[in-house]
Amino acid sequence: MPRRLPRLAFAGVFLLLASNAFSIPSSASRGQARETADNSGLSLHPARTSPLDLEVTGDLVGLPLNSARYLQREDLLRLPQVKYAGATDGNLAVPAEVSGVPLEELARRLNANTESSLLIAISSDRYHAYYPHSYITSHHPILVLTINGKSPEEWAKDPEGLGLSLGPYLIYQNRFTSSFRILSQAEAPQIPWGVVRLDFRNEREVLQAIAPRGSRASDDSVQAGYRIAQQNCFRCHNMGPEGGTKAGRPWLVLAAWATAAPEYFSAYVRDPKSKNANAQMLGNPSYDDATINALISYFRTFLAREKP
Repeated sequence: MPRRLPRLAFAGVFLLLASNAFSIPSSASRGQARETADNSGLSLHPARTSPLDLEVTGDLVGLPLNSARYLQREDLLRLPQVKYAGATDGNLAVPAEVSGVPLEELARRLNANTESSLLIAISSDRYHAYYPHSYITSHHPILVLTINGKSPEEWAKDPEGLGLSLGPYLIYQNRFTSSFRILSQAEAPQIPWGVVRLDFRNEREVLQAIAPRGSRASDDSVQAGYRIAQQNCFRCHNMGPEGGTKAGRPWLVLAAWATAAPEYFSAYVRDPKSKNANAQMLGNPSYDDATINALISYFRTFLAREKP
């Protein structure tokens, strides 16, 4: 359950997804009329016309729930921009000047229910990054449009050594400082690259999928594990249709490990390669016993049998 998983195991999937997601529609599709959501001030397009188009889905202003539309790069460049000099993070090893659109601005123009919203940034390799309204207003992340004045075709390659572009979009937070800690897990920056879609959802509905189950759901340890799993596990592991699918191991697989093989689960979370030499997941060596036990307690609620 990493802070940012390597993408090597999914390189083939990435290429397949990219070829599908980035395919340019026919000239007939390009000729379809633009749609403008009420009060957004943005032209939303019914079909992708370029690999640099950003898909937006979910609860969009003036459109039916779960609609999907596309923003062209030119549309995004016309929005208010912010710029940071000397930017560095896990994706930008060398200080750079980045500019882009605040997620607050996009949410204000596009999201029908901002206060209860959860913005999900989805990358081509099925990694998900989660931005509750509270996170966006605390950390002010931006959707990066240029790096050192350059468009995505000229950006450096990914930080994981796969030779992939950081584009078409990545998300950056300037001088991120954690605002809370749960046991050994501090709030982590959400800095995905390869972002192709923004999904505007209801936070409660999304998190309900991974809410702890059964009579122990309200236990302190279980609740701590739940919050840690939101921070770290949900980005790459899914529960049904919710959550990232990058890891290829659904929520109930993690629950089975925590229930039947807690020692294996513990060792894997801290140091995946100690149990699987080919593991691509980054470890969490800083997790103390209380943190590991909280995760085990939480995941066990999904398979626990209640007494009659």
